[in-house]
Amino acid sequence: MTEPTNRDPVQGGQVEVDAPTQEPGGYAPSVAERLAFYQRAGGVVTPLITVILAFFAGGLVVLATGHNPLRTYQAVWAGTGLNWFFHVGNYHIDIPFTGHHVFFWWNTDTNGLAAYNLTQTLILTTTLILTGLAVAFAFRCGLFNIGGQGQYTAGAIVSVWVGSSWAHMSQGLHVFLAIALAMVAGAGLAAVAGFLKATVGAHEVITTIMLNWIAYWVGSFLFGRGGPLQNSADISVPISNDVTPSGKLPVLWGNSDLQALHVGFFIALGALVVFWLMLNRTTLGYQVRAVGYNPEAARYGGINVARNYVYAMAISGAFAGIGGAADILGWQYRLGVLDIQVSNIGFIGIAVALLGRNTAVGVGLAALLFGALVNGTSTRGLDASIFPPELAGNLTLMIQALVLLFVGADVLVLYIWQARRHLRLGRRPAAPARPEGTA
Repeated sequence: MTEPTNRDPVQGGQVEVDAPTQEPGGYAPSVAERLAFYQRAGGVVTPLITVILAFFAGGLVVLATGHNPLRTYQAVWAGTGLNWFFHVGNYHIDIPFTGHHVFFWWNTDTNGLAAYNLTQTLILTTTLILTGLAVAFAFRCGLFNIGGQGQYTAGAIVSVWVGSSWAHMSQGLHVFLAIALAMVAGAGLAAVAGFLKATVGAHEVITTIMLNWIAYWVGSFLFGRGGPLQNSADISVPISNDVTPSGKLPVLWGNSDLQALHVGFFIALGALVVFWLMLNRTTLGYQVRAVGYNPEAARYGGINVARNYVYAMAISGAFAGIGGAADILGWQYRLGVLDIQVSNIGFIGIAVALLGRNTAVGVGLAALLFGALVNGTSTRGLDASIFPPELAGNLTLMIQALVLLFVGADVLVLYIWQARRHLRLGRRPAAPARPEGTA
């Protein structure tokens, strides 16, 4: 049998080839190949670069206002409470009746400013995880769920109604019922958008935005003056009745009168696990991801695309509904017209999902980042002598916007490198592959 040969480009003769020819790129992959590998690897490098670029651009704006960006970011860091992990000492707890004590490396007393700030950061992180998952799960099905805010509001409305009723119910059952019905409310609102997408092709961005306004005005009516869910103690205040003690989530850390960290934090961590298991270990998750990759190919393979649109949106809304219940039952304990009208936690969830690349670990870390950023720039946490508190909220919004701007930088850079390579070869560049789950 004749060995494979290649033509010598210089001499024009045939030369024997003893081993298979190396694939393009060889042992030294190109920059485009490395960037493509980073995309497929799940996104540790690219989101990190995105955050660095966003904070760098934000620092330039802070510098343009005449303030020191390094001192500003240091003050923001102190306001997050994350510095609690770096300046704690050894503390001990006496064991009764033994004369012994056990040493711990952390201090669980929330009277200190750092510890209290940390509890506030983790409370925000809890809700952002759930609203981020509401966007991420829909993304994995090729849907852009802009309605996380409305679904969050629906969950909050139902949970405050259930939590302020049936005062004689046992705590475990009362909390479970409130969370379960909040999930149903969020899922039902989101399923409307999924159903319209599946039946008449209505774009989910338009329908979810409209549903946000429906939740906004329904909530404003329910808790407004003379509304059916307005409190019965003072009819001049447009707010609900307080959640009864049996409807409150147990406190994990801190003083419940000062917005302590509640067990909803572990519910959010559990939701991350459920999100991963559902997508990667269930038939439904396989179908959702298949539809997200290519709905026509999924339909050809026997998958009911329309049904998966409804399922994906309903599950996304359920996550957001839990987020609304966690805030009401965990620390807020009441809901008023002003709370509904100023809340934007669902919209921050969009940035959380995009930065987290629609993965469980990514959403968790992105939620912690944004939760720390929002709390660190609050008027309570930021030193006014370093950066004006009235500008701090705008700094948060600016960094969030920059993250959204830079989050597609990996696709842009990859396209530029592909264009450079193809133009050199005289071919038209192909569009780069999108990150997994994006529409």
